[in-house]
Amino acid sequence: MLADHRPDDATERGHLERMLELCDVAGDPFARDHFGPGHFTASGFVLAPDDDALLLIHHRKLGRWLQPGGHVDPCDADLIEAGRREVEEEVGLTDLPLVGGGVFDLDVHVIPPIGEEPKHEHFDVRFLFRAHDRHFDASEEVLGGRWFPLASVSEADSDTSVMRIVRKLQKG
Repeated sequence: MLADHRPDDATERGHLERMLELCDVAGDPFARDHFGPGHFTASGFVLAPDDDALLLIHHRKLGRWLQPGGHVDPCDADLIEAGRREVEEEVGLTDLPLVGGGVFDLDVHVIPPIGEEPKHEHFDVRFLFRAHDRHFDASEEVLGGRWFPLASVSEADSDTSVMRIVRKLQKG
């Protein structure tokens, strides 16, 4: 899956190189307790039915507007299903069609120490899904959810990795 992805810029190329290196590290890089340097996660960006907005969640632990996503569970058949499961758990959306057929974006980011978990990195494989409608139910896992119009998302609204997604979508 990683080998088929074509990064959009130098930053994403760097993330791809680091992910390929993680595949060669001892241990299970998909296990949530693999902290040296981190582990794979999966995310789902959800595009509005008319392609003009992204559904973002206000992350409870990080306090930022981000895409739904998280750890890969042993029950997940693959990373796409992990991304779909995370979207369903966090905003209640199901049966979302995958846009583009594969990986949409890659990101590596630092997670600060939380509880018993040390500081580590998430090697996030990100997919793009399209919602059937704009109805969603944010779970207790998140502080809330909101549709962000692509035309008005700014760095003030979210972090640089989300802005890379917005630029990709605006380019077509």
